[in-house]
Amino acid sequence: MGQPVFRPRRLREKPLLRNLVRETRLGVDDLVYPVFAVHGRGIRDPIASMPGQCRLSVDELLKDAKDVAGMGIPALLLFGLPDEKDPRGSEAYAEDGIVQQAVRAVKDTVPDLLVVTDVCLCQYTSHGHCGVVEDGAVRNDPTLELLARVAVSHAEAGADMVAPSDMMDGRVGAIREALDEANYAEMPIMAYSAKYASSFYGPFREAADSAPQFGDRRSYQMDPANGAEAMREIALDLDEGADIVMVKPALPYLDVISRAKTEFGVPLAAYSVSGEYAMIKAAGQLGWLDERRAMMEALTAIRRAGADIVITYFAKDAARLLEHDRGA
Repeated sequence: MGQPVFRPRRLREKPLLRNLVRETRLGVDDLVYPVFAVHGRGIRDPIASMPGQCRLSVDELLKDAKDVAGMGIPALLLFGLPDEKDPRGSEAYAEDGIVQQAVRAVKDTVPDLLVVTDVCLCQYTSHGHCGVVEDGAVRNDPTLELLARVAVSHAEAGADMVAPSDMMDGRVGAIREALDEANYAEMPIMAYSAKYASSFYGPFREAADSAPQFGDRRSYQMDPANGAEAMREIALDLDEGADIVMVKPALPYLDVISRAKTEFGVPLAAYSVSGEYAMIKAAGQLGWLDERRAMMEALTAIRRAGADIVITYFAKDAARLLEHDRGA
């Protein structure tokens, strides 16, 4: 039997060769770091199910913002936890709401850091749903006006981009129209276009105190079994004015990320969610995985699938490792 003519192992023998022919690059400027803002001062409240992550008062959040900017990470994704909740989530669109305060503080302190704001109601509503509840059901169209108010309030506070995550039909169009009417026509929208009703959100719901008080979110978030529907959702959001579309979660939906990039070719984000982070962290702490290698493998896989932007709680850890590897 003859010897193989081509030997792929030739290009794997030396580290520099492996780097030279690497097909997918993960860079610091691909990353977005999610943060949770709370009222008060001097608060750095650890999130038990997300080791290394905290709920931060605005003064503490500014320290993280400076760190993130210093590492070269281009953007924060900002979530807020209100002091009080009500059925319509009114702090979400209040001028002095926690997100609005945090946006102003970050842009005053680290003006070159992009601040992306999550536009939703679930953290702010007493029932924990992402929309207006009437007669025990989440109502789509009455929610759109509130979401538009939230987006405009974030723009007025100085946000660089708004990111609606609610999954109400037509919300991108409603937000685009409201922003344009309020003279924020240049404000981009990053839509959570294919957001699945996933079990991987559990730690986030602890962090943001946003678990629904009745039922679940399967009437508006997507069925995990559906891929073609995700393409329809993305197409609708693009038609309504989305500038960036997103798939969430990331790792269990790499096929959806790949298909979206192939079919649409537009700027594409993927959110590596709290459950993905928690699994790797827990396995690393137990010694079952090499946490750093698993982290980098997972983030690189998301990029390889086609994501241009990776939203991840690992952003700071990955940035440190990428800087170390550059300097090695």
